Amino acid sequence: MNRIWVMAVVICPGIHDPKLTESFVSQLFGDWRSRCQSGNLLIFPTQDYPAYSGIDIFNYLCSVTQVPSFSPPSSGSFGQHHVKLPIVFICFSAGVVGAIAAAWMWEQAGGQVKALIALDGWGVPLAGNFPIYRISHDHFTYWSSALLGGGTESFYADPPVEHLDLWSSPQTAYGWWLHRTSTGVETASPATAKTVLSDWLTRHHE
Repeated sequence: MNRIWVMAVVICPGIHDPKLTESFVSQLFGDWRSRCQSGNLLIFPTQDYPAYSGIDIFNYLCSVTQVPSFSPPSSGSFGQHHVKLPIVFICFSAGVVGAIAAAWMWEQAGGQVKALIALDGWGVPLAGNFPIYRISHDHFTYWSSALLGGGTESFYADPPVEHLDLWSSPQTAYGWWLHRTSTGVETASPATAKTVLSDWLTRHHE
């Protein structure tokens, strides 16, 4: 079946049971299986590749979207593929390491990164020419991660939730959404991680 690629949400899990990722995507996308079949939703297969490997994530994206894969910069071919597919990355834990590297590669290859949403990317510096959002399972992770790039907006669970529960059950993670109002005032609003995720996805036309 020929796919018409408009944009894709790329899920980059951490190192854990794949069933946790199924739980995550089923809460965000009720029709997640059909989305996977259509190519609108891509789940990086961490059972086959390291979750933290940016080059493996990039090559996976190239393979499923039929874009030529990475060539070393010395060959002079990198950046000449003119990839156009817009992508939103949603990544968790070790997957944040791989996703931010893959996002940079995708941009360098001519692609568009519409946003990167990092769940519990503790200790991972985040920066890019695209909106970055952080979701944390507790206040300490939020505070310490902000030192390495807080992102456009953030959310942290309060009361804290377990690290893996944040991924498997974002609808049960209640806390504070740190954002700006329409008048530019910084504010903290009560929300769930699922609500915040859904808002960010809608904002980037997904």
